[in-house]
Amino acid sequence: MAVTVGSTSTPTSGILTAAGVGSGLDVNGLVSQLVAAKRAPQQSAIDSQKASAQTQLSALGQVTAALSALQSSLSSLNDGSAFTVRKTSVGDSTLLSASASSTATTGNYSVNVTQLATALKASSGAFASDTANLGTGTLTISVGSQQMSLSIDSTNSSLASIRDAINNASNNPGVSATIVTGTDGAHLSISSTQTGTANVFKVTSSGGDGGLAALNYDPNATTGNKLSVVTAAKDATYTIDGLAGSSSQNTVTTAIDGVTLNLTAVGTTTVTVANDTTAATTAIGNFVNTYNSFVGIYNSLTQYDPTSGTAGALIGDATLNGIQSTFSKLVGGAVNGNTLASVGISLQVDGTLQLDSGKLATAMSGGGGTVKAFFSGTGGFAAQFGTPLDGWIGSSGILGTRTSNINQQLSDLANQQTALDASMAALTARYQAQFNALDAMLAKLNSTSSYLTQQFDALNGSSKK
Repeated sequence: MAVTVGSTSTPTSGILTAAGVGSGLDVNGLVSQLVAAKRAPQQSAIDSQKASAQTQLSALGQVTAALSALQSSLSSLNDGSAFTVRKTSVGDSTLLSASASSTATTGNYSVNVTQLATALKASSGAFASDTANLGTGTLTISVGSQQMSLSIDSTNSSLASIRDAINNASNNPGVSATIVTGTDGAHLSISSTQTGTANVFKVTSSGGDGGLAALNYDPNATTGNKLSVVTAAKDATYTIDGLAGSSSQNTVTTAIDGVTLNLTAVGTTTVTVANDTTAATTAIGNFVNTYNSFVGIYNSLTQYDPTSGTAGALIGDATLNGIQSTFSKLVGGAVNGNTLASVGISLQVDGTLQLDSGKLATAMSGGGGTVKAFFSGTGGFAAQFGTPLDGWIGSSGILGTRTSNINQQLSDLANQQTALDASMAALTARYQAQFNALDAMLAKLNSTSSYLTQQFDALNGSSKK
């Protein structure tokens, strides 16, 4: 009787054989094939679910991004800020510039600038160089109610050291210092960092050797000052429509409600404040563009190609179809007796919107009150759009909830993948142990078979003799 393992053999003289076993058994190959066959259905299920979830997640991300952009485009239309932008024009821009906030009232103003605001600048007497020593003691500089006191000794008593001490002081009240060198020598120049008479500085010295007195200056004193005034502090003065005004700075914010004037020269000019329809026109254009972008994404995600048999990722999706249905009703409806067509926006056959700039400009003439009434306010078109948008993309909106659920599904699939990998690793180890044991057993059988063959051959030889 013959025993064959791993191959087909023909019994020879009653010999026990196990052809190819022991040295020829491909344990790793057998184990890999068995494990792969065991893994395949589970891996296929995980891969299929993962691909579907990722496709859904990407599609929902596109929809959410499109709706978020649409929501942003409606913001300034909803609160009306797009319709309250003001622009200014100045007759002579060499005298001043102007800007206006939404609170400014439209109108024309005659502005006569009679004096510009300047900052106090005073200079010391001449010294041999910037390394010359002024003296020691305490130097106190004050601006209004603020002051700093600098301790000057032999290590920092030079003109340059005092300049640096002033500029680097953490409690500097609002002055800066520099050194100006002329033919007569070096001068320490001190300036207020702010214009106007309220920002003049005072310099006093005390203690030490008395040399710091060379920097004493009191703006209220008529004699005894050691610093010479280079530029006197002045307030800006002007009239607006004949009414006198003044400012410590050349930037005037309180003269005309909502208007900022930047004075640059003395003279008379006009300032005009008018409605700026650019912001509203741009906002409306942005709305049209973002709406059309959503329509394009909707069509892409819900289309079916009969030629290739491929379908969009969200074809038949109830949420997306509900969003599109709501939008269709809104863009075709009326608000305060007006429609999108009344402000130059028409609905196209493919579901997109088209803006007629000429019609919009006509509707915006005269301040754009009609257009604002259509878009803005609690019952306006923008608010009607915004309410459902909050329900779709808000913090607890439908799309956000679905996205969270899909992310959780992907997390669960990742855990399943980890568990499957661990299970297959354990199965691989078990199969390898079993086949290695089988291989060893068959190797032993082959060895025994060889021995018996030799014995049978010896017996046969002996019998023939």
